[in-house]
Amino acid sequence: MAESLTGGMVASSLVEVPGSSAVLVGAVVAYATRIKAEVLGVDAAHLERTGPVDALVAEQMAAGAARLMGAEAAVSTTGVAGPGPADGHRAGTVHIAACAPWAREHRELVLPGGRDEVRTAAAAAALSLLAEILDTSD
Repeated sequence: MAESLTGGMVASSLVEVPGSSAVLVGAVVAYATRIKAEVLGVDAAHLERTGPVDALVAEQMAAGAARLMGAEAAVSTTGVAGPGPADGHRAGTVHIAACAPWAREHRELVLPGGRDEVRTAAAAAALSLLAEILDTSD
């Protein structure tokens, strides 16, 4: 998995479950834009044009995490937790994506609340999206 605004909350949520080592390969907290490009392989030119709060960035983060970890499926989070706007996006604007060989999904969310509420809701939404993807496998 690849996380930005959630800063490891998604991975931490999974690790809380006993036996998670059977399914969690690893995670990257790519908070800085350059890490999204250098480590996860997000298109640097696209990042330059759109910034990190973007659907394609979220999709490429998930795909990059799956590739990097050698994982069957991966999920990503990117967005603005707050307290104020960033990169032209208001606080609470979040993009999550999940990918697997059989499916790719993206969601844009506008989440209410303060920084902690946005991050918690984004992590929960990412895990739900990942579960949806996994449920569609054969």
